[in-house]
Amino acid sequence: MAELLSQSELDYPFKLLEYFNGFRLSKVIFSACELGVFDLLLKAPEPLSAQQVALQLNASEDGMERLLDALVGMEVLEVSPEDGTALYSSSDVANLYLARSSSKSLHDMIVYQSQTVYPLWSHLVDAVREGKNQNEKTFGLQPEELFKAVYRSEDEMLKFMGLMNSSWILDGHDIATAFNLSCFHKILDLGGCTGALAREMAKAYPASGVSVLDLPQVVEAARKHFPQDDDSVEFLSGDFFSGDVPPADLYVLARIVHDWPEEKCLSLLRKLHDACRPGGGVLLVEALLLESRRGPVTAQIFSLNMLVQMEGRERPPSGYTRLLSAAGFQDVQVCRTGKSYDAILALR
Repeated sequence: MAELLSQSELDYPFKLLEYFNGFRLSKVIFSACELGVFDLLLKAPEPLSAQQVALQLNASEDGMERLLDALVGMEVLEVSPEDGTALYSSSDVANLYLARSSSKSLHDMIVYQSQTVYPLWSHLVDAVREGKNQNEKTFGLQPEELFKAVYRSEDEMLKFMGLMNSSWILDGHDIATAFNLSCFHKILDLGGCTGALAREMAKAYPASGVSVLDLPQVVEAARKHFPQDDDSVEFLSGDFFSGDVPPADLYVLARIVHDWPEEKCLSLLRKLHDACRPGGGVLLVEALLLESRRGPVTAQIFSLNMLVQMEGRERPPSGYTRLLSAAGFQDVQVCRTGKSYDAILALR
């Protein structure tokens, strides 16, 4: 049953206006990150005026003052008056998640959203009408070049890798511990990118050997641009769609199945079933829709993003259960983490 609205909500559509302005709020954060606002304020020994910030970031004072005020209104920055001048300083949340130097920084995720996803979404109407992604209109890529949409240049590849790395900063531990995976002695993360999720699994299960299999250029970039102090994760080069898959007890597909059409996903899952050791399994990491279609909104937005950007979609648990069963897996278990991404474990 639909929720009854109060008279005040009927008289003034607060929720609708909040949604209307959502893209503007996003762009405020995106712009501040790209300009370097949060990094500057984190390093500053004392609060700065809009004039000082503008001067150091090569921006107009008027424009910067408006941007800083919006960030204050969004409770991302702090402001204090001093002798008639507004002085701006960073907040704990901004220091932790928005400054590039923080170990939990989401800067790379934000840049990818701003420079890649945001332009694609300007063609959402076309995507809905046509039922296909908008890489050709946005980036001039032909349909057969879809995979290049992610790796069309080294800069774009690094932005995407930063996005994936940021995702597992937030959700990695919850995914690694969603199920007790200690019975799997060899874990292979297919398309594991920077190894961020794999490292969370290595921390959670130190007795298990954890590896990442990804394309040669991704592995090279991960070693060069996302180095780690430990050697808890082994990197392997290969293409799990077209090449052989090394044997393992557990295969991890994190944000892979949602990218591609059903037949391509089913073909990959069958390959993993054939390669999987007896008693082994596969762990899918995806944003799960509710069977009732009433949410979560985040997963529903992600599904629209798959329409705009790729060839796949998000699914409810029943959708993944059907795919896994068709590939030969059984005993499908689902864990909703309460974060952006959930876990589905299936055994051979």
